[in-house]
Amino acid sequence: MARELERDELHRTIWQIANDLRGSVDGWDFKSYVLGMLFYRFISENLTSYINKEEQRTSDKNFSYAEISDKDAELGRADTVKEKGFYILPSELFFNVRKKAKSDENLNETLSRVFKNIEHSAKGTESEDDLKGLFDDMDVNSNKLGATVTKRNEVLVKILDSIGDLKLGDYQDNSIDAFGDAYEFLMTMYASNAGKSGGEFFTPQEVSELLAEITVVGKKQVNKVYDPACGSGSLLLKFAKVLGKENVRQGFFGQEVNITTYNLCRINMFLHDINYEKFDIAHGDTLVDPKHWDDEPFDAIVSNPPYSIKWEGDANPLLINDPRFSPAGVLAPKSKADLAFTMHMLHWLSTSGTAAIVEFPGVLYRSGAEQKIRKYLIDNNYVDAVIQLPPDLFFGTTIGTCIIVLKKSKKDNATLFIDASAEFVRGGNKNKLSVTNRKKILKAYIERKDDAHFARLVLNKDIAENDYNIAVSSYVEQENTAEEVDIEKLNAHIAEIVIKQNKLRTAIEEIIAELEGDSL
Repeated sequence: MARELERDELHRTIWQIANDLRGSVDGWDFKSYVLGMLFYRFISENLTSYINKEEQRTSDKNFSYAEISDKDAELGRADTVKEKGFYILPSELFFNVRKKAKSDENLNETLSRVFKNIEHSAKGTESEDDLKGLFDDMDVNSNKLGATVTKRNEVLVKILDSIGDLKLGDYQDNSIDAFGDAYEFLMTMYASNAGKSGGEFFTPQEVSELLAEITVVGKKQVNKVYDPACGSGSLLLKFAKVLGKENVRQGFFGQEVNITTYNLCRINMFLHDINYEKFDIAHGDTLVDPKHWDDEPFDAIVSNPPYSIKWEGDANPLLINDPRFSPAGVLAPKSKADLAFTMHMLHWLSTSGTAAIVEFPGVLYRSGAEQKIRKYLIDNNYVDAVIQLPPDLFFGTTIGTCIIVLKKSKKDNATLFIDASAEFVRGGNKNKLSVTNRKKILKAYIERKDDAHFARLVLNKDIAENDYNIAVSSYVEQENTAEEVDIEKLNAHIAEIVIKQNKLRTAIEEIIAELEGDSL
């Protein structure tokens, strides 16, 4: 209960900050400043906590990194960068910059210098790629903040104070993952307000959790997790909650084509206290330029790739010979890349691994190349389950999406179909999966048996006979909620009504006749 109260208090404070700052910068763009400043505060406190504990453990019990000189701090730079992946001088810590912000006439230049110095601290080290460009979307000299330097600095002070006032405590002592939770809440809030433009790369937390839970059924740890269209990283990071980050042995891997979102994902990793050597997030188009070729296959893959986007397809003669796509003998249509992502994930899945992919419903039943790819997947027994989700779960779309679960090692030659289209609660302006809804879906997935109007295990040969259509509605009959009517009872009841009507009509006619007689 204390945990929930702590989280609710954090959310209320963040909501208030957003409202207070709303007039300064409009729309989705503003999230870059709020999230960027949250990130700046986090890495400042994370680094300070790390150095203080090391110094207090080995020498000075009263040591405070924030209070020493930059000159003295330089002595520990190399060792700290090797361990943490970055370095921030005491004068450039969030706490110290904020303290002088109101009196700093060149605050925008100060922050710009600090952000460059943080990124450059990793130059020439293993963490260079993980830090490079992280502050690019936080342009402290942008006209979006104000028409003059003075106006811009006033807004920057406001943001520094608002983020600095957030009661996040010592991130290691929180009963909730305060920094990470603040990030997730901000992302949800901005994505919800921004509609498709903001939400297209953000998967609701409860859906992310369900996908992670599906992929680790029966496992207490995995080698590493992967999302080839990772957006802001919300799907990947659910494994830290479901398994514990220490049980993802080799870390968190992903790729993202949008540069802004790629930066957000790396920030999100740091905010969830995933150190640089435990994540590998790459920038680029996964379908034509995948970045993790040399890695061993992944035990758990989760993804919510963009729906029905265009890709090169058969316009690129090299792709049909690509080992990811060639086994199906055909490429996904140029106008619909959905199953290209699916084939990519199947190829990179380990023999004992599981992939859970959010799909546009059309891929389940459309003909042509997509039908041929489904044939390959079903004939080779790779489809473990198909789960129909409720409508209006995701930002930017109201359609009911589905989840395709892939496995390379199954115990049967059948596919489980689950109709979870009615498993939701209404929350605000969107539907949500409650804990109860999620548990019901997961239980059906684990038990893998028929459950009237909810789940059905279908032999793959029967799916083949149905032209490889894998739409859930083709196999799980919806419950008939219409009330059953006893025709004999209904007819008897109608007969009674007719008799009563006739008696009433006769009585009325008699009254009228009497009245007419009296008038004569």
